[in-house]
Order: sequence, then structure tokens, then C-alpha cells
Amino acid sequence: MLSDERWSDLEPLIEACRPHAKVPSPHLRRTIEAILWRHRNGAKWRSLPTEFGPWWMAAQTFIRWARLGVWERLLVQVQERGVRLGMVFLDRTRIRTH
Repeated sequence: MLSDERWSDLEPLIEACRPHAKVPSPHLRRTIEAILWRHRNGAKWRSLPTEFGPWWMAAQTFIRWARLGVWERLLVQVQERGVRLGMVFLDRTRIRTH
């Protein structure tokens, strides 16, 4: 899902923002790709394809990082460095639907 070039742009920013665990995750890229896949497809966590590893690992990481403000810090880092994410999120509370 993430090209090697895109991952090389994002990895140092993620490492700077994420909480430092006693044991670093050897599957960080796979977990980030699982989170991105889930949000792009609007699927439930349990619907993640097996290639992304255990669904609960991605869900747990996403929820924990959301509580710790990691996603907000990462967004600021990405914006400051001008990394183009190529994603748009729409919140239906802001857009009137019929």
C-alpha cells in the first residue's frame, strides 16, 4: 500500500511522534498500512485482510495513539515538512447530505 518512497518520507516522522515502547515494533509499516487500509475502505477492524497481520494489533495501535495525541503531532510534522499525503477525509457533520 505504501510505496518505499512514501514510507521513507513518513517513517522518520512517525518515529518522532510515536510513543517509545520498551520493545520497538518490528511490524510498524504493516500496522500503519493496516490503519490506512481500514480508513480508506471504511471497513471494520475485524475485516482487515490477513496480510496486515492481526486486526487487533492495528486497532489497538490506532486507539492508543489517538488517546496520546500521536495522530495530531504526526499531522503537524507532515504539514511542516510539506509531505503530500494524497488523502482527503470528509466529516459528514460539516457537509449537508440529502
